[in-house]
Amino acid sequence: MDDLTGRVALVTGGSRGIGAAVALRLARDGADVAITYRSAADQAALVVKEIEQLGRRALAVQADSADAAAVGSAVDAAVTELGRLDVLVNNAGVFPYGPFEEVTLDELDRTLAIHARAAFVAAQAASPHLGSDGRIISIGSNLAERVPFPGIALYAMSKSALLGLTRALARELGPRGITVNLVQPGSTDTDMNPADGDSAEHQRSLTALGRYQTADEVAATVAHLAGPGGRTITGASLLVDAGTNA
Repeated sequence: MDDLTGRVALVTGGSRGIGAAVALRLARDGADVAITYRSAADQAALVVKEIEQLGRRALAVQADSADAAAVGSAVDAAVTELGRLDVLVNNAGVFPYGPFEEVTLDELDRTLAIHARAAFVAAQAASPHLGSDGRIISIGSNLAERVPFPGIALYAMSKSALLGLTRALARELGPRGITVNLVQPGSTDTDMNPADGDSAEHQRSLTALGRYQTADEVAATVAHLAGPGGRTITGASLLVDAGTNA
């Protein structure tokens, strides 16, 4: 396990799926953890309870990642309540699907706001609080690098923005000792994309390993980047996709 004792992390969209797995893994590794959620207050409360049962401090902040002011306020709340901030994980996301001709402007704006603008705003708000061993880690998607089926133009475009942001911030924040990285999961067994769902067999057939990964497996990569082993990894895009993009 990676030693995160004494460190504080904020995970956006941390009430379920990959976000919850990341929050719990960071807590198991010793970090106090704040999470944001949009509407799943009950699920967020359960994650907080599990973190506290691990002996760590926890905080859930209601914040819609499409609301830039709410994102900034969530960062401030984490610092105020937990005393500092060492690790920011930009995880909150949506999965718009369908022909690009049918995408509305509202859907376009909301998706870009959640995936791209929120990550920028959160990093901007977190930056003054991050010390010389700070971490910014965003959760992207392997579909930003390879698109094997139609219907995901908006999703792929919005996640692609994170690659440019990651590389640019790695250069900008590197002199301060802050690393910035991107984790690109493939098909992951969550309630948004269950391994027994209607399209699961097709997705599984695209992988080199013939299986979905678990949210905990994605979280393990995030934890490594957040811990001592990630100290010299920056500006990187790491695929965690069972070899789909191999």
